[in-house]
Amino acid sequence: MSDRRSGPAFPVAFRVATGISLVSGRQIGILGIRTRAGTEGQNGRIAMTDAYQAIIDRCAGLPPLRTAVVHPVQHAVFEAVEEARSAGLIEPVLIGPAARIAAALAEAGHAPDAYEIVDTEHSHAAAARAAQMAAAGQVGAIMKGSLHSDELLGAVIHPQCGLRTERRISHAFLMLTEDYPRPFIITDAAVNIAPDLMVKADIVHNAIGLWRVLWGPARPKVAILAAVETVNPKMQATLDAAALCKMADRRQIEDAELDGPLAFDNAISPAAAREKGIASPVAGQADILLVPDIESGNMLAKQLIFMGGADAAGIVLGARVPVMLSSRADSVRARMLSTALAVLMAEARRLGQVK
Repeated sequence: MSDRRSGPAFPVAFRVATGISLVSGRQIGILGIRTRAGTEGQNGRIAMTDAYQAIIDRCAGLPPLRTAVVHPVQHAVFEAVEEARSAGLIEPVLIGPAARIAAALAEAGHAPDAYEIVDTEHSHAAAARAAQMAAAGQVGAIMKGSLHSDELLGAVIHPQCGLRTERRISHAFLMLTEDYPRPFIITDAAVNIAPDLMVKADIVHNAIGLWRVLWGPARPKVAILAAVETVNPKMQATLDAAALCKMADRRQIEDAELDGPLAFDNAISPAAAREKGIASPVAGQADILLVPDIESGNMLAKQLIFMGGADAAGIVLGARVPVMLSSRADSVRARMLSTALAVLMAEARRLGQVK
């Protein structure tokens, strides 16, 4: 856990409970890892860019993924769509009111006849049509346009749609930051509000599947986050963490190393883990961070994005096709990375590597 100490207010400096100074002057990283000073900071940015490009390059040689873009009635949507199409990542199918889509395309400077458009009356019908096309194999992924996420996901998980699997759907952010030596996943920061134990198990399964598609066959290290690193019967997150670890011991969760409860600092900082006396193959070097609920996950991810300069690519897992939930605040770079994840997940499903 971290707390504020006396002294100059942010952005000059602040401290965490481990005693590591976190300086916003780009000299000591926000995760307590010294990567920002001089050449080390440049190396961190280079490594972050290399990780991004490596994922994009993994898609080379794969055919464009036929992707339903749902209700794209605002011109801003097409910046990312056109970037992904130009890069050969997707073949977009625009679903929604045809007249409004054509107007948005014209505003964005694109010719409507250059795109395949499936006309529907409104956003709800567009979401339903996209789900039907995905279930029928007519598209291999779904991308959110100008509609609410819950409206789109409601269509995806509808019992009659045929896109549900044995697992609960969940969201994962793939995070790239120059302050951490490797890409890592935060889950679930966007879909499941207050997951119980069994939902958390599904969330972990989904995240492990994504990680292994990207970097398998190695086993990812999963840190189950809470406010403290000891089990406290008054804190449900710590009880769930202990139970998930025992489920892993009994092979109810496979292909990963789990540990928890872990506080954020000792999940990602080897120094913090040593200070607390935590002996664990996961502590200080987590690949996946399982958060207790949507509030904590959403705040953690957005702090890293907007205050730490991280790249974050979001994707919904657990359905029969990947779903990209882009935000209007996302950069084109983040949207491109999300699209690349969808391409790789769709290919892995085609090859039978994920359920």
